[in-house]
Amino acid sequence: MKKLYKNLIQLLSSGENVVLATIFHSAGSAPRSAGAKMIIRADGSIIGTVGGGRLEAETIELAKQVRDNRRSLIQPFDLTGSDAAGAGMICGGSGEILLEYIAAANGDNQQIYEAVLSTMDKAQKAWLITELTEQPATGPERQQCLVRQDGSVVGNFQCEPEFMEKLSGGPAKISIHADARDGRSFMVEPIRTTGVVYLFGAGHVSQQIARLTDMVGFATVVIDDRPDFANRERFPLCEIVVVDNFACVSDFPINQDSYLVIVTRGHLHDSVVLEQALQTEAAYIGMIGSKKKRADLFALMQTKGFSPAKLAQVHSPIGIEIYAETPAEIAVSIVAELIKVRAEREKCAAQG
Repeated sequence: MKKLYKNLIQLLSSGENVVLATIFHSAGSAPRSAGAKMIIRADGSIIGTVGGGRLEAETIELAKQVRDNRRSLIQPFDLTGSDAAGAGMICGGSGEILLEYIAAANGDNQQIYEAVLSTMDKAQKAWLITELTEQPATGPERQQCLVRQDGSVVGNFQCEPEFMEKLSGGPAKISIHADARDGRSFMVEPIRTTGVVYLFGAGHVSQQIARLTDMVGFATVVIDDRPDFANRERFPLCEIVVVDNFACVSDFPINQDSYLVIVTRGHLHDSVVLEQALQTEAAYIGMIGSKKKRADLFALMQTKGFSPAKLAQVHSPIGIEIYAETPAEIAVSIVAELIKVRAEREKCAAQG
């Protein structure tokens, strides 16, 4: 998402008007890809994706109307069968998509998106609030702002301070959602670096982990060399990558917002992944297994040049100790540890 915002800022800086499409959650069934964004340029080229397939093709076509009229557009969709599977949808693949005309001449736009990017870079929290209306998207009619965690506001939004406090306060939500206050409807998009969990291994424990990581706001990628295990039926909420072997960590954009969970089907695969993981800057590396397994693999890693201090960064045995036994219980302990690490990072970032 950072890359998309960087591209958006660059386009606006160069004077190019664009259409920004966002899938958002509303009443009824919701798409798995809620929060997905796509920039549609004047020549029809795109940056980002809203899931591909028919939905994406129709969005690109609708963007022409938005550009011609310079009006935002809210378009419901209801994909089923192969269309839904292709777009990564669940619950029937129904939802709504907002297409906004973003004018380069409106300085508020660039200012808001620069503030969004800054918030993400600092691992802080904020809320991007957009009024859901199909009025002209230029001038004072376009209502959008970023509300930072300290209450400061970037952008143009005409309302009483108490109204803004109610909108950005209240029950905390970590996913994009629609809200309504005093007869006005809004899209509230939490801005935070939620992190990406990479599950190496698609067994029973991974299945349970994936359900929970989605619930607590992590994006999740499942990696395995067995298509019978790594598939949409078993992991409907995740990105799935079937690999030839586990010597693949460098194929993924691992960074300081990445959380690597090693739960493969055997010591050999765990060893292959761990050696690669130790060479990344991931925020978290966790490996399932007993203390004996950890000792054996750590001894092997030391022969490959990894220091005891580096190995101490690996969470193994993985998870918070809750005496877990079943795959579901083990998943709870692991995801609890992921939440803890993420929260500690956010607290450090907030303290500067």
